[in-house]
Amino acid sequence: MPVHFEDIPEEMKEEPMEGVANESESSESSDESMEGENADESREETKSQVYLPGQALEEGEELTVDKSAYRLLHHAQSGAPCLSFDVIPDDLGNSRESYPLSMYIVAGTQAAKAHVNNLLVMKMSNLRGNKQSSEDSDSESSDSEDDDDERKPVMSVAPIKHQGCINRVRCTKLGGTVLAASWSELGRVNIWNLQEQLTAVENPSLLAAYRNKCDKASAGIKPLYAFKGHLSEGFGLDWSRAEPGTLASGDCKGNIHIWRVDSGGASWHVDQRPYNSHALHSVEDLQWSPNEKNVLASCSVDKSIKIWDTRASPHNACMLTASGAHTADINVISWNPKENQFLVSGGDDGFLHVWDLRQFGSDGASPVATFKQHTAPVTTVEWHPTEATVFASGGADDQIAQWDLSVEADHTEEPQDSVLAKLPPQLLFIHQGQSDIKELHWHSQCPGTMISTAHSGFNIFRTISV
Repeated sequence: MPVHFEDIPEEMKEEPMEGVANESESSESSDESMEGENADESREETKSQVYLPGQALEEGEELTVDKSAYRLLHHAQSGAPCLSFDVIPDDLGNSRESYPLSMYIVAGTQAAKAHVNNLLVMKMSNLRGNKQSSEDSDSESSDSEDDDDERKPVMSVAPIKHQGCINRVRCTKLGGTVLAASWSELGRVNIWNLQEQLTAVENPSLLAAYRNKCDKASAGIKPLYAFKGHLSEGFGLDWSRAEPGTLASGDCKGNIHIWRVDSGGASWHVDQRPYNSHALHSVEDLQWSPNEKNVLASCSVDKSIKIWDTRASPHNACMLTASGAHTADINVISWNPKENQFLVSGGDDGFLHVWDLRQFGSDGASPVATFKQHTAPVTTVEWHPTEATVFASGGADDQIAQWDLSVEADHTEEPQDSVLAKLPPQLLFIHQGQSDIKELHWHSQCPGTMISTAHSGFNIFRTISV
């Protein structure tokens, strides 16, 4: 039998999806003993209206989810917060939109004690679409006939003991094998083979045997390779899509190291000479070019974005620089996988900037688009995997925004509500309900589906906008 969420041990327990705060309900307080027609009349008097982040709630108002705005909406918890994760590519097919869905992720915990952290390989399955969505598959039409157990989402988790909190984790496929790289707060970068864990989460008995083995092994599972050459911990980490087996890692001292797998795939060569023109300022994020195997982008607390040619020696490798790209630390960047000349960045200043890399290096290079929807630091941003004009952003203001740069303002329309009229036309959707959002990723094999992680857990959702 599959392991349902409530059957998972407490530290890896899944909870049903709760309301995402995007609708405000206002009603007069009423006596708890109100019954019959009076209670019905009270419900009828309840009025719903659109809520925008930053608005103050009046007494008696509460936020509830508008489920008609979602095709898919689920929530999961992992015990200790997982502040970084990545989607694991699978063999279940591309462009799959029939519900229920299954998907795999790898996540890293940030527990209070360094020695109790884990790398978690998760399979989430039986993720059903919302009944309100007309896009649901035919199987959803018979949901009323399913009993409760059959409708519950299922999560299987295979943990790997990890020394230190996991600052960032990224995965890749190399020769059919799924690998993950993890950045430890202890200053080490590890490479892991996830095949055993992926096999275990497919079968409850195999998962039980795997966990039993892990409990008995005092030293835990060993990484394939560990690099201790960084001078401090870090956050920048990215696998190359153009050259499988190539990895970049950046630390809080401004150093970037390039990894390349050997021809047999058994070990990695890490260039001991760092790329370090960020001059002791922390490298916050790294992104390999989607189509050029020797081109790498980095962003830093020095407020700059740099483009590197990794064929050159480290002191000559920096090709292009956008200095003062933000007015505060730059936390995240994302390289457009379809239109490779564009990059989007997000910083502590709450701004999102879209850059045309062809303008880098010139005096006074400026972004081609700027958005200030977030009211706190932007902590995550990512382009849509197939839609060249769409990206998503998230921040410490507890909101995830979906954007479409192809949308233009229609000045022929009648005046809108004064609050809504102030929103940029490119803003498609605001998703809320999580506390202190850290990372989001689109699922490249499930169109429009997003996964996000925060201190309050994971959200898996698809809006009606994308």
